[in-house]
Amino acid sequence: MSLNAKQEGAESLLLHAVDQGVNFFDTADLYDQGRNEVLVGKAFSSVRKQLYLSSKVGNEWRPDGSGWDWNPSKDYLIKAVENSLKRLKTDYLDLCLLHGGTIEDPIDEVIEAFDFLVQSGKIRYYGLSSIRPNVIRAFLDKSKMVALMLPYSILDTRAEEQIFDWLQTSNVSAILRGTTAQGHLLKGEGDSYLGYSSQEVVEIQHKLKEWANQYGGHPLSLILRFALQPEVVKGLVLGMRTPTHLQEAVTAFHSEIYKSFDWNLLKAHLHTQTFEAHRLS
Repeated sequence: MSLNAKQEGAESLLLHAVDQGVNFFDTADLYDQGRNEVLVGKAFSSVRKQLYLSSKVGNEWRPDGSGWDWNPSKDYLIKAVENSLKRLKTDYLDLCLLHGGTIEDPIDEVIEAFDFLVQSGKIRYYGLSSIRPNVIRAFLDKSKMVALMLPYSILDTRAEEQIFDWLQTSNVSAILRGTTAQGHLLKGEGDSYLGYSSQEVVEIQHKLKEWANQYGGHPLSLILRFALQPEVVKGLVLGMRTPTHLQEAVTAFHSEIYKSFDWNLLKAHLHTQTFEAHRLS
């Protein structure tokens, strides 16, 4: 999602990520009207079997390109996956996610589409990208989904309230996005975020830096390790646009400093009763 197909060096950046040990890449037919998938397919044509590719479907671009509409019908989902495979230059997706959804959707029809795609070998596994508890619960109860993509970070721990427990019980993995809270945990200046005032965001940034300095690490390492600590979390998706972003992320991910960290102590250090009010709202 972070890479524009016209961006100079985008293809080499993807290949450099592979060289650095990254093996899971997520895209969607929605991104850049499918051109993001074309970029990914071109970059990985020679290393496809080394990687796990994920894409998302359900949003249908209008013919005039003016926007998109939600289309969870069985016929469309099957067609959308077939078109994604062509753009990605691959015979199969390791993971296909429904890109959103509402409780009013024909959920049985969606599941039929994904089950058909698995049986036909066009996708290996499927799941959901959603933050709606009622939609998540419905798919967990009815489908053979293996993964849920959802946001989780120091500033957004809503998944702890019930969703992580549901996933654990159902043997479904969490794949995280938004682990840096759209950069709000790292920016030098604060903006309001999910009910946090700009001042609260800045205060949390400062506390993260103080804690990281105390342990001789980097705030990004602390942020990523926090996101990875729930047992149900099996991976995370980070946006990156430059080689510097990539190197910082890889270095932070491999840091050993916080592996035995007391995360409850971190929460107590970072957040006051105000945070608990945010978390439970």
